[in-house]
Amino acid sequence: MAAKRKVGNLLGLAVLSYLTMGPKHPYELSRMLRDNGDDRSIRFNHGSLYMVIQQLARAGFVAELETTREGQRPERTVYAITDAGRAELRDWLRELVGEPDHEYPQFVAALSLIAALPPDEVVTLLRQRLLRLRERREQTRELVDGALAGGLHPLFLVEEEYRVTLLDAEIAFVERFIGQITDPEQGWGPQWAAFHSGQTPQGDES
Repeated sequence: MAAKRKVGNLLGLAVLSYLTMGPKHPYELSRMLRDNGDDRSIRFNHGSLYMVIQQLARAGFVAELETTREGQRPERTVYAITDAGRAELRDWLRELVGEPDHEYPQFVAALSLIAALPPDEVVTLLRQRLLRLRERREQTRELVDGALAGGLHPLFLVEEEYRVTLLDAEIAFVERFIGQITDPEQGWGPQWAAFHSGQTPQGDES
């Protein structure tokens, strides 16, 4: 089991990565994160970015380089990555790539409790989800294809390709699940509905 990191927020990993390109102040980092679409993979806002930078500084992974002021704008502190920060970046990435982590997706939590809803409602909700998933897949595919057509190397779109693959897998799962509920001969629907009505399904002698 990996040791707990001094900074565990994945936003810190992104900050370390961008600082390898040169010293930057938080506003510049925020702009780069948004311009490069990292907010699709890592949740952050202005406040959380400043907090993570302070955590990285306390851990010795980044250091204040200088503080500048332009006109009437507030002072901006420029940060640089340290040697310890470079080592942490590489080690953290190796762990994330090589070691699958146990995650807790909300949809998985819902599936574990899905029997609490009647099957007809579940099928309606699943079909609604399918529409949203297909829309999201189409949007992501268009984003990737447009970037490739614009000359961006596929290496810098690999996370979006992964996202499309996950969407394809979830679409296939939801379609299969709907079929398992609604199949006219072997579907789970009748027994599931009987459970909600408090009746014993036909053919069940227990």
